[in-house]
Amino acid sequence: MASLSVKPGQRFTMPDWQNNSLLISADAEQQRYNSHHIRQEGRALRNETGNQARWDEHNTRTCLNDRITSVDRWREALARCLTDTDLEIDALTKVKEAAENALQAKNLCLDVAIECLTFRESRRDIDVVRDPVEEELLREVKVIEKTKSELQQRVDEAFKQLCLLKEARQQLNCDHRHKVETLELDRQCVSFNVTSGNISFKVKPTRIPDGTTALREWELNSQCNKDRAEAEMRASVDLRGAITLSIAQTNNELDAQRIATEFALRKRIRDMEAALSELRWQEQNTLEEIAEMEEEIRQLEEDLRKRTLDLKVAHTRLETRTYRPHVELCRDQAQYGLTDEVQQLEGTIRALQQKRTESQDALDALYRQLHRIQTDIGYKTNSLQLDNKCMDTRRKLVIPVEKFEPEVDAVNRTRNLPRNSQLEL
Repeated sequence: MASLSVKPGQRFTMPDWQNNSLLISADAEQQRYNSHHIRQEGRALRNETGNQARWDEHNTRTCLNDRITSVDRWREALARCLTDTDLEIDALTKVKEAAENALQAKNLCLDVAIECLTFRESRRDIDVVRDPVEEELLREVKVIEKTKSELQQRVDEAFKQLCLLKEARQQLNCDHRHKVETLELDRQCVSFNVTSGNISFKVKPTRIPDGTTALREWELNSQCNKDRAEAEMRASVDLRGAITLSIAQTNNELDAQRIATEFALRKRIRDMEAALSELRWQEQNTLEEIAEMEEEIRQLEEDLRKRTLDLKVAHTRLETRTYRPHVELCRDQAQYGLTDEVQQLEGTIRALQQKRTESQDALDALYRQLHRIQTDIGYKTNSLQLDNKCMDTRRKLVIPVEKFEPEVDAVNRTRNLPRNSQLEL
């Protein structure tokens, strides 16, 4: 009898078989429906995401172009402001150099005034007087020092303003350079597309880098840099005008003071020459009076010698008559006459001696006066030479330095003189 090699599996009924077929058909249709629905959704999603991507890229490109336009406009504005700032820096530098040259020129004026004062310190005795020339020279020194102080202040202000301008220019230049770099980067971003060879995924591309600023802050920064540069340029223009005015005013003040000083110096020289002329006239008259007084003293001494001899004769007569014998020794008219003669001669000799003493005192006084006159003539001659030397020294203020040949460089103060310019106050 035949037998199966394996145990038969579970047996299904026909309804189970039919149900299984229906279930498979239903599942197949459901899967196809699901697949169709997913395909429709995928197609819609592709269309939507494609359109959104194209729109986003277009919007991004438009924003980049707008940003490039805005940045380029600011770049041009900053470039113009940079050019104006450079021009203003050059103009202020030239005015500052002009002020420094004017300040340097004042050194010659100050040296000349101090040299004149130093010359006049060599005056002697009564000629060391606070005269109008010295007052004008001292006033001139004060005016020069005042003008130097003003010019130095202007130079310092110009230096500070140049520093501010250069600082503003540096900020402008930095901002301008950053905008140039930004334009290059944004234009490079505009040029990127899906076929570019240098595109790739980046790590955290949406991160916010440190130092990121807001758009309003960016605009305010550029506007502040531009406004500051323009404000510094306006201040520089005002300062240039003030410096130019200061140079003109200081030159006018020094010119007026120089004229006043030289006027006083010329007047002093004329007065000194007149005083010298008067002193020389007094010297001549005093010499003549001395000669006459010496002759008078000689005559007085001669008369005194004669009266002394007469007195000796009278004394001898009286002494001789004392030896008359006995009654002959009487007080006769001759005795009275000799006595009167002796008394008269003694009085005459005393008067002559007194007059000789007075005459000698007067002669000594004349000699002292002559010495005083001659000493004063020496003082005034020295003072006149010093004032003439001052006039010669002051020629350096109106004669080109290279053509000036001073007679004596007594104090060796004229230094750092301009080389190829005529000093005009």
